[in-house]
Amino acid sequence: MRLLHTMLRVGNLERSLAFYQEVLGMRLLRRNDYPEGRFTLAFVGYGDESAHTVLELTHNWDTDSYELGTAFGHIAIEVDDAAQACDMVRAKGGKVVREAGPMKHGHTVIAFVEDPDGYKIEFIQKHR
Repeated sequence: MRLLHTMLRVGNLERSLAFYQEVLGMRLLRRNDYPEGRFTLAFVGYGDESAHTVLELTHNWDTDSYELGTAFGHIAIEVDDAAQACDMVRAKGGKVVREAGPMKHGHTVIAFVEDPDGYKIEFIQKHR
């Protein structure tokens, strides 16, 4: 078994694709429109789906926003330097919601940013 993807519903697909590609450096792997169902699926990630877990961005054409709910937590991305990753996100117009620093009750350096729909993305700094 292998984890394939995580699906996020997004209100504006172009805005979300810009964030994940231009701010976080992911690639658009594939995109399919389903006119009869009035939705589009776009898959983004850091590597090919055959070997990497990716994100599926689902855009329902008639829905501009979603309530995020309280059950979903965040997506985690490993980075070399969490503070530098936050600076990069901020420089590209992204929103940093927790600056880089040690996690509570631990030593791992983490930070959090937010995508255009309000989903949290955690940066976890590689152990050196």
